[in-house]
Amino acid sequence: MRHFISVDQLTEKDIYSMIQRAESYRNQKMKDLTRQLFTANLFFEPSTRTKMSFIVAQRKMGFEALDFHEDTSSVRKGESLYDTAKTFEAIGANLLVVRHPDDNWYEALEGKISIPMINAGAGKAEHPTQCMLDLLTIYQEYGRIEGLKIVIVGDIKHSRVAHSNAKALARLGVEVYLCAAPGFEDPELEFPYISIDEAVEICDVVMLLRIQHERHVQKNETNNYLDLYGLTKEREKKMKEEAIILHPAPINRGVEIDTDIVECRRSRIFKQMENGVYVRMAIMSHVLNEWGIMNENFIEKRQKVSSY
Repeated sequence: MRHFISVDQLTEKDIYSMIQRAESYRNQKMKDLTRQLFTANLFFEPSTRTKMSFIVAQRKMGFEALDFHEDTSSVRKGESLYDTAKTFEAIGANLLVVRHPDDNWYEALEGKISIPMINAGAGKAEHPTQCMLDLLTIYQEYGRIEGLKIVIVGDIKHSRVAHSNAKALARLGVEVYLCAAPGFEDPELEFPYISIDEAVEICDVVMLLRIQHERHVQKNETNNYLDLYGLTKEREKKMKEEAIILHPAPINRGVEIDTDIVECRRSRIFKQMENGVYVRMAIMSHVLNEWGIMNENFIEKRQKVSSY
């Protein structure tokens, strides 16, 4: 796996190997690199958690993070994604982390870029690194993934998280359910739809999604969304004793989830964010090792230079 683009690339063995690698990063102190490595973070859409956790992960690993701001870049002068990527490759980037509104942005770069690429979000199609941190969070909770019942609730049609997670969870032996308000369903995902009231009673994990207004052709009304389709305090009380709540964030408090249960005992929302750092460390080290850009010889302790 020379680029990390889609969960479809991953076998069950690959997924558990990545989970174990992330756990090892969480439990160990990083050694210094013996050579300088640059990672370019090309985010063409707004991001807080994904971008910042990649930057924290890069700094923990000793990488130099090359930041990119579309609003002040040559994209405003008409530069293409390909030319932006080639520019960062030419000036010395060893890795590209890309988020782009195009569902298939990587097709313009595949076979033309000579450094590894990681998909940090492709339109409404895929968000594989978010999927991996969700899987890690579930595994930490239950010590397994196979055999669980998991429901994905919300704007399924426009969510790249829903698409990545549903496919990966099914591959790992999960009983996957979907729950959506009318108009938010996606016929491309062939999983059963159930009501939110049924979902909270039978599922081990309730994975909530926000309504992605920025991807809607027309604005949808959300005044009664929480009462009709969201996770209220009353519904949370009906969940199984050990069931947990996940959400990729950003959270629309009072819309898909009652604000009082965002940080309740069941919630693993901020744990997901923490896990995002270690999962992204694992993914970056994997692709860099595949390319021979980084290996164990590059992470021996540097000789310290005295300061005066």
